[in-house]
Amino acid sequence: MSEVVEKSDARANSWGDLLAERRLPRFALICLGVWLNAADSLVTATILPSVGADLGGYAYFSWATAGFFVGAILAGASSGRLSEMFGLRSATALAGVVMVLGCVMSAAAPDVGWFLAGRLVQGLGSGWISGFAMVAIAMLFPERHLARVFAAVTFVWGIATVLGPLFGGVVVEAGHWRDVFWLFAAQAGVFSAATLWLLGGASKPSGGPGIPWLQLGVLGLAVAAIAVADLAPTALGSIGLVVAGLAVLVLVVRIDARARIRLLPHRAGDLSTVCGSGYLAMFALTAASMGFAIYGPPILQHLRGYSPLVAGYAIGAESMAWTVSAMAVAGATGVWDTRWTRLGVVLLVISLVILALTMADGHIAWVLTGGSLLGAAFGFSWAFMSRRLLAALSDEDRAIGSSAIMAVRQTGGAAGAAISGVAANLVGFSDGLTDASARGAGFWVFAAVIPLALVGAWATFRMTGSATSVAS
Repeated sequence: MSEVVEKSDARANSWGDLLAERRLPRFALICLGVWLNAADSLVTATILPSVGADLGGYAYFSWATAGFFVGAILAGASSGRLSEMFGLRSATALAGVVMVLGCVMSAAAPDVGWFLAGRLVQGLGSGWISGFAMVAIAMLFPERHLARVFAAVTFVWGIATVLGPLFGGVVVEAGHWRDVFWLFAAQAGVFSAATLWLLGGASKPSGGPGIPWLQLGVLGLAVAAIAVADLAPTALGSIGLVVAGLAVLVLVVRIDARARIRLLPHRAGDLSTVCGSGYLAMFALTAASMGFAIYGPPILQHLRGYSPLVAGYAIGAESMAWTVSAMAVAGATGVWDTRWTRLGVVLLVISLVILALTMADGHIAWVLTGGSLLGAAFGFSWAFMSRRLLAALSDEDRAIGSSAIMAVRQTGGAAGAAISGVAANLVGFSDGLTDASARGAGFWVFAAVIPLALVGAWATFRMTGSATSVAS
């Protein structure tokens, strides 16, 4: 009898069951939204030289990335409340329109100011798309399928990590950098139109309590301070901006706990709850992982003589391992989701130690091992962490709690990039890439974030502990 039950449970937790009952089109829509968010955030890596040659303004190009992420984080943080106010279908379709507008602004930009404004608007549209995608996952899929859905999202994100910059490079080689944004505008238009058809019957407008303007304003200040930290003229100024930004992020959580209209779920700042420890873990672990993708390529190119393509594929080991490991454990249930989650965060700490010791002068096999363990760490843990957090949300907090997952992750990414940047600049990276600065950065970019990884690991173990309250 038990074998029959187990087989029935296995069929109910299979890819076939996930895509049944008209879930396949909605699943495909969510994957398209994730692609738009991930690929558009990465595409500037290969097209900025061409943009600079055409529009000028090289000194401001760090804002092309910073502005995008500021817009994306603010949009992602507000998407839960907006989905309540306007309904998931209408809000998601409108997000696609906003992204189309941003892409058109960048594609038709007559000068660098219009281009940067377009990137900010793209960030808003992209952030709303990703936030609404998380709400859709929480609202439209049974809990038994959440690990597989998040694994698929991870797969799309990993593919976008590799193909996003390549997509930009291929389009520029074949035509003009403006064509990149015209193509993204077309994809966002398809997404918006498909949303009206595929999300019929999704959550209807309820009016909601409103928009938490105060928290969003303070969050914007925090993210902006962190995003521009590496532009400060002195190392002390950079460190000060990062510390100030992190302090203001804590202030956001405190303000939200006392606010009538909340941005985050109830008790999101309480580390004795799944939500509180879960959000801290997601923030800290994402922040700790950023240095490899940002500083790995220039270090490998300078110290080992690799071409940009070879260095890019070496860094791509992280995305590949993330994708493969996530798909491999997507069907795990019961005690195994806790075991895989905890193994993942332990691997992340180990990966940072390996990379700190070998990035500069170690054998490339060790670098690939460190990068692969970094990716596997998230592949083993991320879907189960997200599923556990969603399961802990009350019905009242389900929209804002699910959308906050992506906003927390993006905020952690911005903070991690800034912290890695400060570490690299303290050893002379900003003054020019020399053997000494590359070797110094190869160690400190990873060593500096090990404490963050340990905080993330502690929060993860707390999140998965039996004593943790599920109240959110």
